[in-house]
Amino acid sequence: MVLHFRRATSIFAKTMPFVLLRLGIGVLLGVLSVLYFGVVLYVGYRLLGAGTISGWIAIAGLLVAIGLFAWLWRLFSRYVLYLIKAGHIAVIAHIVETGEVPDNQIRYGKGQVTERFTEASALFAVDQVIKAVVKQFNSGVVSFSRLFSFVPALKKLIRIVGKAIAIAASYIDEAIIAHMFVSDEENPWRSARDGVVLYGKNWKPVLGSTMLIVLGLYAAAFALLLALAPIASVLSGLSATVEVAGWVVVGGLFLTLYTGFLKPWVKTVVITTFLVESRDETPDSETMERIAARSDRFQELVSKADDDTPAERPTQSEEQPVASSGA
Repeated sequence: MVLHFRRATSIFAKTMPFVLLRLGIGVLLGVLSVLYFGVVLYVGYRLLGAGTISGWIAIAGLLVAIGLFAWLWRLFSRYVLYLIKAGHIAVIAHIVETGEVPDNQIRYGKGQVTERFTEASALFAVDQVIKAVVKQFNSGVVSFSRLFSFVPALKKLIRIVGKAIAIAASYIDEAIIAHMFVSDEENPWRSARDGVVLYGKNWKPVLGSTMLIVLGLYAAAFALLLALAPIASVLSGLSATVEVAGWVVVGGLFLTLYTGFLKPWVKTVVITTFLVESRDETPDSETMERIAARSDRFQELVSKADDDTPAERPTQSEEQPVASSGA
């Protein structure tokens, strides 16, 4: 496990162009979000103060502004941020398998995504099924815990373990996508099925290391927040407004470092661990049956893989915000 951490850290450093690209886009989106809501609140305040509109109209306008922002964010996340994340995964997978760093990482990652998936919705559709299967499989791993639910202390511990496993699933599905980029299989559904089966054969080291670094991630995030807190404390003596602004700055720095560096590093470790652990493994029917017994969504993946079904746009029930995937 230590070797995986060291290797993943080295790979993370080599993919810094992608890390900085995502970081830059995140900072830009943060600034634009603050400006957007700043303008909305300013206009609403001036119109409300001048008596041009009533309070109910102002509330309705704010709700419309929030809805428009959410729609634009979802659209941008689905068709831009998600593809950037996929491109980063493709580059990580390439380095793990070959040891070579592409000359132009951004171009290579984009080329890999467009070569294997005709459009963003195709990759999104496959990922949603993978995520559902992994979540159900991981839940089955700790299903035995219900036997001890009558013990209060164990019940709380089991609940914590269950949440950690759920969080780990958001990283494991990215590792399976990484397998799709290094697989020779052209059909994305079949490649995804094989990746899930390989995870089923190696779930102990992959899930174990993922849970360990997820817990470490939250510990590091808490320590980071404590380290940044004195900035706001120093400004608190000036005025209430300055103190609020200080906490906004602290929150912005925390989110930037957390989402820009800590989470991508965790993703790199999980992908590296999965690809290395499953390198000499091949999918088998016994593992497929074991996964099918724990996940009804796995049959959907198998059916589409056997039917050579192209990746299609997900149904309304399958769609969910990309932000919840762990990028």
